Amino acid sequence: MKLLNEILGTKYPIIQGGMANIATGEFAAACSNAGALGLIGSGGMDADSLRENIRRCRALTDKPFGVNIMLMHPQADEFAKIVVEEGVKLVTTGAGNPGKYMAAWKAAGITVIPVVAAAILAKHLEPLGIDAVIAEGTESGGHVGEMTTMALVPQVVDAVHVPVIAAGGIADGRGLAAALALGACGVQVGTCLLASTECPIHENYKAALLKARDSDTIVTGRIGGTPVRVLKNRMSREYVRQEKAGADKMALERFTLGSLRKAVFDGDTENGSLMAGQAAGLLHEVRPVEEILAAMVSEAKDCIAGVYKEITL
Repeated sequence: MKLLNEILGTKYPIIQGGMANIATGEFAAACSNAGALGLIGSGGMDADSLRENIRRCRALTDKPFGVNIMLMHPQADEFAKIVVEEGVKLVTTGAGNPGKYMAAWKAAGITVIPVVAAAILAKHLEPLGIDAVIAEGTESGGHVGEMTTMALVPQVVDAVHVPVIAAGGIADGRGLAAALALGACGVQVGTCLLASTECPIHENYKAALLKARDSDTIVTGRIGGTPVRVLKNRMSREYVRQEKAGADKMALERFTLGSLRKAVFDGDTENGSLMAGQAAGLLHEVRPVEEILAAMVSEAKDCIAGVYKEITL
């Protein structure tokens, strides 16, 4: 099995998650320069800002990078054209089926990697000509599915013939080693990179991440069918309380409208949406991206070597 870095031409078998309002061109470039595949997150952008971020990223790195497109975005059709026009070589997709864009993307030589939360979806997308798939467990931050990474990844590996990348709950070398053991060729990480020097989120957001324990995340929107994992705070607790009490979508929307921007830009840790995965409890300090990635890979190598040395089957 080829590792992800061999497939993508990166130093490490790691993709930086395309987090909305966070994964800017500058941040993607920093992650690419540090050895991962940096992704620009188009969520929260419009067509002009996406094009600008792509150009900024290209000016800051000569390493591979890509763009994440949430297919439910109202400007997804425009984004799909922009990545072709700007010569982007890799696109990850979420929240939908990229089928209608595949012909144009493949004609432009774009590597296409959808994010899935179930093996049946991966199997459905494979005939479209996708190049790989990201199997993301419910431990991840932001929009989540139901299955855990441990259960999801091997089932996706068994369901498709394309490379599988694991995501959700992976924040150190132990997680990377486990993902490889499950049959993945690499990982996508997000939460652990929020606690990086280069990450553009507000310092209050970073401080909240460092304080978080293993049980300090909560999923809003589970009942309404729009589940999002965030840190527990005044907003998320009240959202879930009202959701359980039967509040309608309009009433609930007033909690989440602009809440991610409140967290990322304003540092409002009580009313903002502090998207983070369950691995937040593993974060203890803010470090440069390069240090985070190098430590993850080094620990994974030690972990794999240690397992084979200690266990006799």
